[in-house]
Amino acid sequence: MPTTPRTRYPTALITLHWLTLALMLGVYALIELHDLLPKGGDARALVKAWHETLGVTVFAVVLLRLPLRLLLGVPPALATTPRWQHQLARAMHWALYGLLIAAPILGYLSLNAQGTPVPFFGLQMPVFIGPDRALMRQIKEIHEAVGTMGYWLIGLHAGAALAHHYLMHDDTLRRMGLSRPTPAALTPTPGTHRDTP
Repeated sequence: MPTTPRTRYPTALITLHWLTLALMLGVYALIELHDLLPKGGDARALVKAWHETLGVTVFAVVLLRLPLRLLLGVPPALATTPRWQHQLARAMHWALYGLLIAAPILGYLSLNAQGTPVPFFGLQMPVFIGPDRALMRQIKEIHEAVGTMGYWLIGLHAGAALAHHYLMHDDTLRRMGLSRPTPAALTPTPGTHRDTP
């Protein structure tokens, strides 16, 4: 029996997508606030601890999100979008996943190398490397570079989604939960692959 093509991402993936966005906004807002606060103050230390806690939370959400994507599947590519745009979007999505995995790991390891406990809602987090100031500085530099790249990746991703919604008037953004896709989105593009949430 033929089945109607899925036009929206599964609810679990939609929820985790917007949760990831909220967490990343918090991560970036906290580190920007941290840099504005006086050094050595309690407020600065608290803001940094929450930045680190949310970073670990981002990693945990991604660890849940990736296997769920494989288990639940995602909708086929939109019929109205050229193939090259699907390929570019797929590359951007995997770059974002790389950011969401690499940045928390690097931040976690930099705390280990600094000899500082990793804050995560009062839990005792495992230590993977011992204190090493030189290594800590190297990891921290890479972590900050990856974080800076994240501004661009997230900005480009958001800009592309808004362009699809307001300029191209297709269902790219609606498929991620903002509203119901239009009937035109029911027909997948021949020869295209599934998108990445």
